Amino acid sequence: MDGNGRWAKQHGLPRVIGHRRGANALRRVVRACVQRQISVLTVFAFSSENWQRPETEVKALMVLFVHSLRREVEKLHEAGVRLRFIGERGRFDAALQHRMDAAERLTANNSCMTMVIAVNYGGRWDLTQAARALAADVLTGRLALEKVDEHALSSHLALADLPEPDLLIRSGGEQRISNFLLWQMAYTELYFTQTLWPDFRVDDLDQALAWFAQRDRRFGRVESTQLRVECA
Repeated sequence: MDGNGRWAKQHGLPRVIGHRRGANALRRVVRACVQRQISVLTVFAFSSENWQRPETEVKALMVLFVHSLRREVEKLHEAGVRLRFIGERGRFDAALQHRMDAAERLTANNSCMTMVIAVNYGGRWDLTQAARALAADVLTGRLALEKVDEHALSSHLALADLPEPDLLIRSGGEQRISNFLLWQMAYTELYFTQTLWPDFRVDDLDQALAWFAQRDRRFGRVESTQLRVECA
């Protein structure tokens, strides 16, 4: 969800206002994804590299995160959305960790859509923690060394229980994945738009979905494979 800071600069506003407008855009997109029966939505809310931003901006983002949880969790629960958080939570304060845990518990049995929020997340961190867990399995005898394969590693990744993403949408004009879901996006279709995230509307989402619908997804095979999603 790229472009909050540039949007604020273009409008002569503080960067925190751009992040607030970005939160509004996310609210629109989540509602639209539920309506379109998209089964899993993963959003990159705060990367492990974002701690390098100015301290005032990081603090403002944390305040916005807490405010959004307080304001939105009940609404998401009522809409049948299951919330998941991925990333290293230990760096967040205890109150924020508690809110994240509570949101997951409250929405655990919802089945209309799973919304995954990546916070203090990085694809390299994900692979590293999975490799560490896999090494521990071998050292303790739970797994034989010759059984170490792609499936064994992927079973320890943060999204092991969810399907790999079909479509990545990146706003703001940058054309890179920025350490996001490095393993999981091996066959993901990548869609880049110049639209800055605060300006991202439902029409922009529909354009991305229409583009995706035209892709010929073969996964190394000759015949294509079509995605079918349903809302339980």
